[in-house]
Amino acid sequence: MIYTIGHSTRTAPELIALLRQAGVDLLVDVRSVPRSRTNPQFNTDTLPQPLAEAGIGYRHIRALGGLRHKPKDAPPSPNTLWRSDPFRNYADYAMTEPFRDGLVELRGLAND
Repeated sequence: MIYTIGHSTRTAPELIALLRQAGVDLLVDVRSVPRSRTNPQFNTDTLPQPLAEAGIGYRHIRALGGLRHKPKDAPPSPNTLWRSDPFRNYADYAMTEPFRDGLVELRGLAND
């Protein structure tokens, strides 16, 4: 089973409590940039430790993250219903092989 969660402004213990309540044993971080200036407890160099102490694994799959920019040589977007460039860029990126590879990795983790 795959769940989604956002850390928002929670503390690490609050996030861990929510994950434990749902029976989560692995958190997959899909942020392109797994860092937060305002919530450093969720940075990739700090988050795995308290998760491990709670018996929850941590994995980062950058290929599924956002903040995608349109390459200069990219063909016109087929996702023209998105009016926001960042959303359209992500929709375009989601049609690529690296994104599909990230999904395959995520599905594999869910099946383990």
